[in-house]
Amino acid sequence: MASTYTTNFGIEKIGSGDQSGSWGTTTNFNLDILDRVASFKAVALTGTTHTLTVREAAPDSGTENLQDGMFRVIKFTGALGANNTVTVAPNTTTAYFIFVNSTTDSGSSGPYSVVIKQGSGAEITIPNGHSSVVFCDGAGSGAAVTDAFAKLYVSDAIQIGSGAAEDTKIVFDGNAQDFYVGLDDSADDLIIGSGSAVGTNPAIAVDENQLVTFPAAAVTIGDGTEEDTKLVYDGNAKDFYVGLDDSADKLVMGVGSAVGTNPIITLDDDSVVIGDGAAVDTKLEFDGNAQNFYMGIDDSADDFVFGQGSTVGSNVAFAIDENQVTQFSHAAVGSTQTASISGNNTLDFQTYQNFVLTFTGNVTLDNPTTEAVGQSGFIFVIQDGTGSRTLALGTDYETIGGAGLTISTTAAAVDLIPYVVKASGSIQLGTAQLAFA
Repeated sequence: MASTYTTNFGIEKIGSGDQSGSWGTTTNFNLDILDRVASFKAVALTGTTHTLTVREAAPDSGTENLQDGMFRVIKFTGALGANNTVTVAPNTTTAYFIFVNSTTDSGSSGPYSVVIKQGSGAEITIPNGHSSVVFCDGAGSGAAVTDAFAKLYVSDAIQIGSGAAEDTKIVFDGNAQDFYVGLDDSADDLIIGSGSAVGTNPAIAVDENQLVTFPAAAVTIGDGTEEDTKLVYDGNAKDFYVGLDDSADKLVMGVGSAVGTNPIITLDDDSVVIGDGAAVDTKLEFDGNAQNFYMGIDDSADDFVFGQGSTVGSNVAFAIDENQVTQFSHAAVGSTQTASISGNNTLDFQTYQNFVLTFTGNVTLDNPTTEAVGQSGFIFVIQDGTGSRTLALGTDYETIGGAGLTISTTAAAVDLIPYVVKASGSIQLGTAQLAFA
C-alpha cells in the first residue's frame, strides 16, 4: 500500500507493510516537519515578491520535504526598495502564522510593508515594525488570508506591561494620523493622545486619584446629529445633568439624567432662565464666609426678592412685585463722602449722594460730570478751626435768584446746603441752613 501525505504539511503516512528497513528515515523527516511547526525562522526577502512554501505540491516518499512555511513564527528580514508580496503556497493549505515585518529600507522612500496572500481572495498588509497573526483558509485559487486579531474578543482581561518602570501603550496606526492609549509611567497617568509617543499631544489624562484632565483647548460632545447630548453626574440619591436639548436648541442644567426634564438653568441664544415654571422658589445664593445673601423669586408672593440668608422671603432687603412696585424693608441710605478740602474740587455724584466737607482753606466747587437727573442730597460745609473760609461755585451750581450762597465764617461752624439735580449741568442749591454747630 503506497504512502499518503497530510494536506497541510505533507507529513508522510506510511502504508501498511511498506518501507521495510527504511521507515525510520521517513519517520525522521516527519519529526523534522513537526519540529518546525513549533519553531521560528528568519526569512530574507528581496525584490517585490516571495513564495512561502508550506509543503511540496507532490511529496515523494524518501524526499526530504522541509520548507520555510512549516515554521509557525516567521520574521521577514532583508532590505526592501518597495512593498513585498509574500504568497503562501500551495493555495490548498490551511495554516496559521505569526509574521513579523523586520525588513529594512534599501535607501529609497521606505520603510516598506509585507503583503500576505494565498489566492485571489483577501490579503493582509503588515507595516514595517509590526506583527500579525494570519490564518490561511486554503480555498484554492480564491484562497484568502485573515488577520486573526482583527476582531479580538477577550472574555476577562488584557494586561499590557510587566510592572517595569516604562511606558506601555496601544497605538492606532492611521493613514494620516496615529493615536494612542497608554501609561505615562513617569507621571503615573493614563493618557489618550495623538501620535505614537506616550505623553505627547495628550487629549485626555487620568491620574492615580481618578482625576480626569482635558489638556486640549476644547472638548466636543456630540457629532452634530439631531440628538440630545449630555454629561450626567450619577449621585447616590440624586443625579444631575448638563446637556444640549437639541429639539429646543438650549443648553440645560437640571436634575435627573434626561435632558429637558427638571431644568434648573436654561441658556438659549440671548437669555439665561432659572427655574422651570413650577410652583417653587428659585434663587441665586451668594455663600459668604460669615454671611450669605440671595436673589430669587418668592413664588407664593410673586415677588422678586433680594435678601440676607439663604431662604427666599426671609430677611428681605427689597422686593419688586408683579406691578413693578419696589419696596424697601428698611430705609435706603445714600453713600456719604467725608473729607477735608481746599482749593479747586470736583464732587463725585456718581459715588456719593451726600457730602461732609471740612474747609481747610478757600474752596471752589468746579462743575461736575457725574450727576444724575433727579439725584438729591445734602452738602455739609464745616469751617476748620481757623474759620473765614470762602466758597465759590462753578456755573452748574444754581442758587435762588442767582444770588449765590452765604455761608458761616465762624470757626467750626456747620452749614447744611440741600441740592437736587434738575438736569445735566443744572444742580439746584437751596438756601444754606447756617450754624448748626
